Amino acid sequence: MQEIVDRLTADDRGAEIARTLVYPYLNHAATMYESGYATKDDIDASMRFGCGYPIGPLALVDALGAATVVEGLRAQHAGTGDPLHEPAPVLVKLAESSETFEAAADAGADAAPQKHHPVAKVGVVGTGTMASGIVEVFAKAGHDVVFVGRSDDKVAAVQARIEKNLDRAIAKGRLTEDEKSDVIGRLTAATDRHALDDVDIVVEAIAEDLDVKLELFGDLDRITKPGAILATTTSSLSIASCAEATSRPQDVVGMHFFNPAPVMKLVEVVSADSTSPEVAETVKALCLDVGKHPVSCGDRAGFIVNALLFPYLNDAVTLHESGEASLEEIDTALKGTKLPMGPFELLDVVGNDVSLAIQQTLVSTFGHEGWTPAPTLERLVAEGKLGRKTGEGFHTY
Repeated sequence: MQEIVDRLTADDRGAEIARTLVYPYLNHAATMYESGYATKDDIDASMRFGCGYPIGPLALVDALGAATVVEGLRAQHAGTGDPLHEPAPVLVKLAESSETFEAAADAGADAAPQKHHPVAKVGVVGTGTMASGIVEVFAKAGHDVVFVGRSDDKVAAVQARIEKNLDRAIAKGRLTEDEKSDVIGRLTAATDRHALDDVDIVVEAIAEDLDVKLELFGDLDRITKPGAILATTTSSLSIASCAEATSRPQDVVGMHFFNPAPVMKLVEVVSADSTSPEVAETVKALCLDVGKHPVSCGDRAGFIVNALLFPYLNDAVTLHESGEASLEEIDTALKGTKLPMGPFELLDVVGNDVSLAIQQTLVSTFGHEGWTPAPTLERLVAEGKLGRKTGEGFHTY
């Protein structure tokens, strides 16, 4: 941690670039905390487990000192006039009192979440990479899993993908042949949604298309047994809208896994206004059972991770457009703070089209002019330069 602090407070060009991008990100995290949207621990865990960051944003504020961050933001605000660079009141309060987020957070850890609904048999709808990963997670944790796709070929591809992953684990000495057989024995493939009639929870991981999801949730409402939890792993769509397609809105919840699901530990558990607290707590307990780290948040665009990550990435593009730093300088400066990737490397991995869509959603939801998608991001998407998947984005591959 001290190495990160030293890098951000150094008196050189790389540190200056890093501060320009990191301080607004810390400010945004402080604002999120101050609004009551998520706890200090959940915000920090989200960026650690969802993005691979070495330290969460609020813990980083504590390490740097709130006064240092406030001073940096005020200098940035004086130069840009962007309201997003004006220090959050909670930062100013901590700076003036020399307190920390750790000390100001609610005393005592929350009690471990409990299951208020029995969850033994799991259903998964979808056959893409995310759906396959979720099937694997539950089966490896000992749950019987019914997974449903649109065709025999698609469900067979899920089975093959899981077997390939299990074989890779065997080759690395992390799994035995008997354990692989046990996992495969817990899987049931189906092409008819009625196969989900006796599951305790369904996790859908189909296309990010609201109309398609609404049709599915209406179907699941009719097919699944009373009390079954209906979860969506959407990263961008409204949980409330999915709930409204059912007669059991209290049983509908967001369960946002990160890709690849077998590897990434974070799950954002998203509650709409109608979601039963017992259902949300049950899902959090289930996440812990399968080796994941759940965080709680409300039903709004970006949840925790995307809402904090993508404005920072957009700021990086804007900084480059200003002519103040090259792509390489910016990537190098941020990796110097121990981030796993520079912002342009990450944009190309995520996909510039995906990044643009998320940024547009954040702007339409929050209305911050400073989050308007950078023209270069829009241009690259229009030119089909989407990143690694097309061979060219901010960098060429």
